Amino acid sequence: MEKNKQYNTRAIMASLLVCCFIGMFSETALNIAISNLMDVFQISASTAQWLTTGYLLVLGILMPVSGLLLQHFTTRQLFTGSLISLIVGTLVAALAPNFEVLMGARVLQALGMGMLLPLMFNTILVLYPVEKRGSAMGLVALVIMCAPSTGPTIAGILIQYLSWHYIFWLSLPFLIIGLLVGLKYLKNVTDVTKPRIDLLSVLMSTLGFGGIVFGFSKAGEGSDGWTSSVVITSIIVGLAALVIFIIRQILMRDPIMNLRVFKYPMYVVGLLMMLSCMLIAMSFTIIMPMFLQNGKGLSALTTGLILLPGSLLNGILSNRMGSLFDKYGPKWLVIPGFVISSIGVWLFTGISSESSIAFIVALHVFLFVGISMVWTPAQTNGLNQLPPELYPHGTAVMNTLQQVTGAIGTAVAISLLTSGMEKYLHGSSAPTKQLELENAMTLGSQNVFLFTMVVALIGLIIAFFVRRVVVKQTAADLLQ
Repeated sequence: MEKNKQYNTRAIMASLLVCCFIGMFSETALNIAISNLMDVFQISASTAQWLTTGYLLVLGILMPVSGLLLQHFTTRQLFTGSLISLIVGTLVAALAPNFEVLMGARVLQALGMGMLLPLMFNTILVLYPVEKRGSAMGLVALVIMCAPSTGPTIAGILIQYLSWHYIFWLSLPFLIIGLLVGLKYLKNVTDVTKPRIDLLSVLMSTLGFGGIVFGFSKAGEGSDGWTSSVVITSIIVGLAALVIFIIRQILMRDPIMNLRVFKYPMYVVGLLMMLSCMLIAMSFTIIMPMFLQNGKGLSALTTGLILLPGSLLNGILSNRMGSLFDKYGPKWLVIPGFVISSIGVWLFTGISSESSIAFIVALHVFLFVGISMVWTPAQTNGLNQLPPELYPHGTAVMNTLQQVTGAIGTAVAISLLTSGMEKYLHGSSAPTKQLELENAMTLGSQNVFLFTMVVALIGLIIAFFVRRVVVKQTAADLLQ
């Protein structure tokens, strides 16, 4: 294995970050095109939702075995495979003549991102020593946060002046450039150990995580919601398979997902704080556009512009928080971060259709400043406690649970919104009037904001248990 000093870390990071940014951009940008796609392909909302549900489902299945992939294939092999899958999927999506072809393209894109995300995290853990890892993770957070924030705005412009196809045409050249740069500079930074593949574990992982993600996603999109037989069956089968998967991983000598990562307390604390932030962020990501468009009657483009400052600042500050973490540690960031988030969400419970756009923008910025103070320090401090041999498994667990939490957060948010609206309209004397519909949307949204406030307060309690991890031997040291 080559020495760490021989790696062109800037070129490697640039390639990985650009490709991940574009992958996540196309993921979130398509969400704002759902209404347009329903008209173009003459499909229902539940069918169109599969463009998102199917994407999450593939990620939920692939993420748990990402640690196994990192041990069976070289860095360059995984990078090349993931980029080819992303490029082909993006090209097919840009040319898609019907819904079925576009759905297949989304699956290819999800396969690529499912390999690329854990590869990026693992490469950073190997290349960067602990004292510089916070800054590196901050760059990753910048990409992860900025891509979803810019996606809706850019997509709104493209859809309004061109067509939804250009979401993918815009992404394609960046992916090709990223592939070429990666092929030139990316080295194999880890050893290929090729542990035995346990097919039963892979099957249980697929049924477990896939069933849970599918069940929660369906609960949030259908009229039957949680009472749907498909939802109930999927979640029960998923939970049963997940229990079998966990027991088998504990008993195996070489598990595909090493659950020993949960023996490290700061990893668990960091993971719980990250998942709290994920629940808050996903709830706002799904509810705010609906509130602004249906509650205030704004256009998709205007909605994207309103949400842009907070989300963009979140990404920029996440990078800065990585540097502050390297200098001061996690406690002085995550505790104030959750305090700010809790106050921000509490203030959101008071907004209505009469609230000014400036006030909503200011609150959104305030909230996501708090989230940015938590995300990178929590993630970096947690991963720092793991020994190098558990890096692939630590990132696999984090990425998997983020996908599951995202699906759960979306479903819970939609359910709370729907129940609040139905309760209000049921007692209304004129449930079809626009004003009453706006009031119903406000009440439903406030239910979601109350839920996220509880999550933020739980995160604040967890934050008091965080301690800075002091690592004597790092992955970078092992390369020397």
